[in-house]
Amino acid sequence: MRLNKILSSSLIFGAAVLGLSNVQAAEITGAGATFPYPIYSKWADAYKTETNNALNYASVGSGAGIKQIQAKTVTFGATDAPLTAQELAKDGLVQFPMVMGAIVMVVNIEGVKPGELVLDGKTLGDIYLGTIKTWDNEAIKKLNANLKLPSAPITVVRRSDGSGTSFNFTDYLAKVNADWKSKIGVGQAVEWPAGVGAKGNEGIAGNVAQTKNSIGYVEYAYAKQNNLTYASMINSAGKKVAPSVAAFQAAASNAQWKSEEGFYQILTNQPGEASWPMTAATFILMYKTPADKAASAEALKFFGWAYDKGGKMAEDLDYIPMPANVVTMVKTMWSKDIASK
Repeated sequence: MRLNKILSSSLIFGAAVLGLSNVQAAEITGAGATFPYPIYSKWADAYKTETNNALNYASVGSGAGIKQIQAKTVTFGATDAPLTAQELAKDGLVQFPMVMGAIVMVVNIEGVKPGELVLDGKTLGDIYLGTIKTWDNEAIKKLNANLKLPSAPITVVRRSDGSGTSFNFTDYLAKVNADWKSKIGVGQAVEWPAGVGAKGNEGIAGNVAQTKNSIGYVEYAYAKQNNLTYASMINSAGKKVAPSVAAFQAAASNAQWKSEEGFYQILTNQPGEASWPMTAATFILMYKTPADKAASAEALKFFGWAYDKGGKMAEDLDYIPMPANVVTMVKTMWSKDIASK
């Protein structure tokens, strides 16, 4: 089953490369976001085949990734919750976007097919607030007049760990649901008013797959690879949209990347009739003056390779490669801001 494959692959991948440091110039170690794990794993496999250099990436969540790079236990951290320019300066870090993707709502409702269920931001926020408790609630029925929904209680699944996916999800809810904004707010970890916790995108995917009448939020690759039923959404233009690369690109096209601001960018609830409302970028964190300059240089070789050769692999997993002009900005920043000697 694909679910078992993706849940176990992080363990196999992390363990398999640990023993390779003796055959490479420097071990590339990183930790953080689960959101980009499917594409980082795919890139790492291809990079190892081409160069014989390995990447040890621990898919532990954005919060843990930030803590590990701050503690200098890894060469790079990975996060979907970007740090501000002030936060980067405080720790002597640089930040750059690696790829873009999207968060989708996944459900396990008997008889409901992918894309059939429609939700809007207000209703979704009320589900996660616990004020909408059953699938036949009038607010859900109003959006789904032609869909037969059960009277069963909704099992809400959310992250238990510090998560960039949660940061972007709660950022979206705060923009579209006033009660969520005033009562809960935005964060990698919040005081969830309802639901059961699961660790990582893979944890939510597994929980929803196994729990009838549940709902959760995951990066789109996890929904597709695990054959989960995803919902369509009403976007900021009031249009129904299904998750697709075209819808993610429509939202991402609004991005204004600025290297002097650490490429800080939030892509939730973007304008445009075709825009997917929960689009997000995922970022890499590195030290301006790394303790291990050789390892840092090796990591930059990997990221440069991924920018140059990994676009098709990203698209195959429904991620959005960074635009060429942004890649140029990032590489210029590397040469200027990261010490390599």
